[in-house]
Amino acid sequence: MSQNTSTRRKFLGMTGMMGAGAVMAGCTNIIAAPKVKTDLDAVIFNFALNLEYLEAAFYLAAVGKLEMLDAAGGSSAMVTLPAGFTGKNGDGIKFASPAVQAYAEETAMDELAHVKVIRAVLTKAAGTNGPVAQPQLDLGPAFAAAGDAASGGAIKGFNPFANDLFFLHGAFIFEDVGVTAYKGAARLLVDDSANGNLENAAGILAVEAYHAGMIRTLLYAQKDVQVTSSLKVSDVVQAISNLRDAVDGSDDRDQGIIDGTKSNIIPTDANGIAYSRTPRQVANIVFLDTTGKAGKGGFFPNGISGNALTGDYSKILSL
Repeated sequence: MSQNTSTRRKFLGMTGMMGAGAVMAGCTNIIAAPKVKTDLDAVIFNFALNLEYLEAAFYLAAVGKLEMLDAAGGSSAMVTLPAGFTGKNGDGIKFASPAVQAYAEETAMDELAHVKVIRAVLTKAAGTNGPVAQPQLDLGPAFAAAGDAASGGAIKGFNPFANDLFFLHGAFIFEDVGVTAYKGAARLLVDDSANGNLENAAGILAVEAYHAGMIRTLLYAQKDVQVTSSLKVSDVVQAISNLRDAVDGSDDRDQGIIDGTKSNIIPTDANGIAYSRTPRQVANIVFLDTTGKAGKGGFFPNGISGNALTGDYSKILSL
C-alpha cells in the first residue's frame, strides 16, 4: 500500500529512539522441528530466543504473571519495569476491556511456550552450545524514552502497562515488526523435509500475522481517540511507524494504520505482499540504533546473549 511519506521522519529524523521489543517474534518459533538442522539455523534461533525472552516478559508482565518466566528458563529478576509495577502475582494491567485482557492472556501463554520450546530445540541440537541465557531486558525507561521521542515530547513517561490503549501501542511495536522480521528470516532457514523448518516457519508466520492484524484492528477502531491534546491514536501509531523507519535503514517501508483516507490493517507492498526486514534491520530497531553497528541499547541495555557458536551474530547480521 502507499505510505504517507510527507511526515515520515518529521518527529526525530534519524536520531529518534524506538522500542521494538521482540520484533523478530516469528523467527524464534520454528517449534515443530525435533532439533536444529544447521549451525546457521542455531544462530538464527538463539538470536531470536533473545527476542522471545523480551516478548514473553512484556506480555507476562501485562497480565501479572512475570514470575512464570523463571520456570521457562528466563529470569524475571532481569526485567526492568516502570517504577511501582512488578508484573508479578496478579500485579498486571487493570484492563477495562475483557476482550483486550483475553488477547493479552492468550498471547502471554503463546510467547511463554515459544521460549520453552526454542530452548528445548536448541538443547537437543548438537554443536550449538545450547540455548542462550536471558539477557537484561528494559521494559521501563526504554519505553518511556521511545514514547517521548516518537511523539516529539508530547508524551512523557510512556508506560505500556498503564491502561488498555497504551498496552495496544506497545503490542503494536512487537507484533507488527515481528511479521516483517520473520518473513525476512525465512530465506535463511534450511528446507529439510525431516525437520520441516520452512513449513513450521510458515505456520508461525501466520500466527504472528493474526496477532498483528488483531492489534491493528483494535487500534484502528480507536483511531480518533485523543491520546494527548494534539495526538490521536492514529497519530501515535504513525509516529511509531515513522520512528521505526528512522532506525531500520534508509528506505521508507513501515506503515501506520491509516493510508490516506483508508484503513491500513496489513503492512504490504504494492503487490499486497508483506514486506521483509533483514536481521540487521531488526537489530537496529531492537537496539534503537541508527548507525547499523550497535550491539546493545534500547530494550537490551547490555546487549543480547550469545555463545561460542553465535558470537556477535555476524553470521546473520551481514545477510
